[in-house]
Amino acid sequence: MDLVLQLLVNGLINGSHYALLGVGFGLIFGPTKITHFAFGPIFAIGAYGCWAAATLLGLPVLPAAACGVAAAALAGALSYLWLYRPFERRGSSHLVVLIASLGLFITLENLIGIVFGTDTKVIPDVSPGIFLWGPVVVTSIQLWQVAALAIVALLLFAFLRHARHGKALMAMTDNGEMAQIIGIDTVRVSLIAFAVGSAVAAVPAVLILLKEGATPHMGFIAVFMAFVAVIVGGIGSFKGAIIGGYAVGIVENLGMWKLPTEWQSTIAFVVLFLILLFRPSGLFGRRLR
Repeated sequence: MDLVLQLLVNGLINGSHYALLGVGFGLIFGPTKITHFAFGPIFAIGAYGCWAAATLLGLPVLPAAACGVAAAALAGALSYLWLYRPFERRGSSHLVVLIASLGLFITLENLIGIVFGTDTKVIPDVSPGIFLWGPVVVTSIQLWQVAALAIVALLLFAFLRHARHGKALMAMTDNGEMAQIIGIDTVRVSLIAFAVGSAVAAVPAVLILLKEGATPHMGFIAVFMAFVAVIVGGIGSFKGAIIGGYAVGIVENLGMWKLPTEWQSTIAFVVLFLILLFRPSGLFGRRLR
């Protein structure tokens, strides 16, 4: 039972990480309907922005983390303006935009490797505390992964419910054509969606940097788990992305009770397959118009 309890706690911690990724990806995909696979390397840009600010500029961790979030938000906004917006103006199909997103993924991932090198980047002198709660062992960074989800979720809830652009973003998620008809500037809202969604992605990226270090390829698993969390929870559902992330994290870790460790990533594929097979709209999703 001690092992099951540890696996459950690990599942909640990983679920918080996946939920943050799902929320960031969903904030972009929901209103824009763009399958933004370049979300992965932009996630990595957030980690590398924090690393550069901490090691090259000598900033403390919290200001460096803010730099990483700003770098990711800027990269996300530029990706929309320079890549996706021209395709929107031309009325390109979703398949063309998807291929362009994959091209941007490859380009940014290789660019990160060229600029920063392919070795693992870590911030020196960061030693997480270790806490023993009975048979359960957690670190301070793992606790921050859970706390980060709560903080970001509350801020986003307030933004989406009370801010003018937050309400516009939700209106576009519900029905983009109607939002345009009633006078919402969909281009500006899409730009905000890319910036905010990318900033949210940078939060778990910074925590992964502190926990494991940053590599140019760290964005692949991030965008995959973000996609799975959104599909499981339901496209267009803020609550669904969080619950989807937790569901994948818990199932993935509890599966390690009986399965070898190398099967961990496979479990996420199985969860995605079952959801697409039996409930394509996700647990809390709304049918796309």
